[in-house]
Amino acid sequence: MPRQDFRWKTTPSLAGAPVFLHPWLSDPGSLTARLLARCRQFRVQVCRETRARPCPDERALIDLAAGQSAWIREVLLIADEQPVVFAHSALAPHDLTGAWHMARAIGSRPLGAALFSDPTIRRGPLAIARLSPTHPLHRRACEAVGDRLPTLWARRSRFLRQGRPLLVTEVFLPGIAGL
Repeated sequence: MPRQDFRWKTTPSLAGAPVFLHPWLSDPGSLTARLLARCRQFRVQVCRETRARPCPDERALIDLAAGQSAWIREVLLIADEQPVVFAHSALAPHDLTGAWHMARAIGSRPLGAALFSDPTIRRGPLAIARLSPTHPLHRRACEAVGDRLPTLWARRSRFLRQGRPLLVTEVFLPGIAGL
């Protein structure tokens, strides 16, 4: 994987993101709420929920040892029938029966709504990155939409509940430009 795929930055400008994406990448509030305010119809399409290997740079952020699987949830956020965000969440599987038990049964409801409605959940700082076609999340986003995509921009942050981490990465798809 090229070095740039590991370069998570603290601001969109440091990451080299296009100016029109800066508000999307840097807003610390709920992405779901921001999308709902800008479209007539919104839905979540679940792509996968399974135990799988996390991306190499995710392991430490969710407290997993090398070789351990994570619980992974991937969804498309669809605004006015246009996929606009590919969201990837990762956590330690044992946290599904502990701190993050609600993640197991979230189904096609937006995870963001649950994260921002629970006052015990704390969000860490946002990090922004450019994802080239060689990045695993870029490839997963392409699979989810069933098409090849250009370089994509993503943001991620770690949420803590009862001291346990959940990592959420939101990959912005070309359709976001229409909102």
